[in-house]
Amino acid sequence: MKTITLAAALLAMAACHHDKKPTTLPQPTPDKPAATEQKKPEPQVTQDQQVSPNLALAGDIVALCGIKAGATANPSFDYNKDELTPEDRTVLDQLATCMMTGALKGKAVSLIGRADPRGTEEYNLGLGSRRAESVNGYLTKLGVGQPQLAVTTRGALDATGTDEAGYAKDRRVDVQLKQD
Repeated sequence: MKTITLAAALLAMAACHHDKKPTTLPQPTPDKPAATEQKKPEPQVTQDQQVSPNLALAGDIVALCGIKAGATANPSFDYNKDELTPEDRTVLDQLATCMMTGALKGKAVSLIGRADPRGTEEYNLGLGSRRAESVNGYLTKLGVGQPQLAVTTRGALDATGTDEAGYAKDRRVDVQLKQD
C-alpha cells in the first residue's frame, strides 16, 4: 500500500513539474530593441491651420496633402453668411484632389461648421450647419464621394471671441480626419 501511495505521489509531482521559463524579460541591447506591444499608433494631429478666409484644416491633412494656404489666413465668414470665397475654393480644390487621388484617397473627413456667439443657440447651430454644407456641396461637385464627407455643426458651442476680431475667428469650417 505504501508503494502505491509513494508511486501516486511521484506521478502527481512529475505531472505538475514543468520546465519553467524565466519570468524576466530580455534586456534590450543596441542591436536588439525591447519588444513593444503592437498597437495602432494614434494619429499625429497638430493644431488646426487656417488655410483660407473660412477654412481651418487639421495639421495632419495639411501635411499629408501638401495644401498651400491662401494669401490671407484670417478666418472670416461674413456675419450671418455661408458663402465660400475664391481662396476657400482654391484650398478645397487641393483637398478634393488629395481625397480622390492622393494621400487621403478612401479616407473620410469631418466638416465642422462654427459660428460666433452672437445669436441664439438654435440659429448658430443652423448657421454652422449651412457653412459646413457649403463646403460639402463644393467638394461633392468636385467629385469627392459622400461616404468620405461627414457634415456636422458646433455652432457657437466652442466660440472664444469677445470682440469683432475674435468673432471673425469663430466663423469658420474646420476640416479634420474622421476617426474610426
